This record gives sequence, structure tokens and C-alpha cells, in this order.
Amino acid sequence: MKKSSLSGFMLALALGAGALALSSTQAVFAASDSPAILSTGLIVPEMDAALGRELFATKGCAVCHSVNGIGGEDAPPLDAEYMDAMMNPFEFATRMWRAADAMRAMQRSEWGDVIDLTGEELAAITAFVHDPQEQAKYTKDDWSEKVADLIAEAQAGGG
Repeated sequence: MKKSSLSGFMLALALGAGALALSSTQAVFAASDSPAILSTGLIVPEMDAALGRELFATKGCAVCHSVNGIGGEDAPPLDAEYMDAMMNPFEFATRMWRAADAMRAMQRSEWGDVIDLTGEELAAITAFVHDPQEQAKYTKDDWSEKVADLIAEAQAGGG
């Protein structure tokens, strides 16, 4: 085999192996129920939409935001249909960061304190607001008593 043919063959082999490794990694990541650990050591948490539904309903998100018309009216609705079809979850976090001052003021006013979320909780809520199937399961029955009371007060004109 000539040197140029060998170089071309090796390049094609390397590209093919790289594509196979990438597709295998993506398939494993997509099918995994555990956090992904990137080569840089960063951990991408599991994005559990069912947990996100529970957190959205009990941590206070629903006091200001709605899904399927269920929840507060002081902030934009978070229905999956209004989300970008493909979104980097960090973009959703960035949108929250940009609104942090207003959200914190509303939380103090409505909730009585600033809501504290872990990275895993934020990942789960992000998954929920992007998952129409999980959102279809969301009802007022998911709300904690505090959330239900605050929404009722706001709807009665007291909040």
C-alpha cells in the first residue's frame, strides 16, 4: 500500500472509530438513569421530570408560574409548548439567573423567604418544564398545602 493510501485509510479508520465512539457514548448517556460524568470531571445530573413535577408543585414555583393553566399568574407560564424544542439546560438556568432579582423579591413577598434549590432539583424542574407528557400529569393535587393556600389567596385578590 502506498504511503498516501495508507494515510487516507488511517484517517478514515480514525474518523469512523471516533464517530462510533461518539454515537455509542450518546446512546449510553441517553439511556442512562444516572448522572453523566464528563471527561473534565463535571457531573451532569439526572434530569428527572417526575421529580421536577413534584418540586415545581411544592417548592413554590407554582405560586407564580403555571403549567397547563394551573398555578400562579404573576410570572410567565412554563408549559413545554412555550419552550425551545431543543434547549441546553444551562440556557434555562441562565434565564432564571437573569430574572433572579425579581424572582427573589417575589419569593420573599409571596413565599416569605427565598426558595433554595440544589443543582439536582433545578435539573429536575428544568426537565419537567420541557416534558409535555409529565406536564399532562400535573394537577392541583400535586400542590403542597402552603402552595395551595398562597395561590388561593392570590386568586382572591389578596396576593
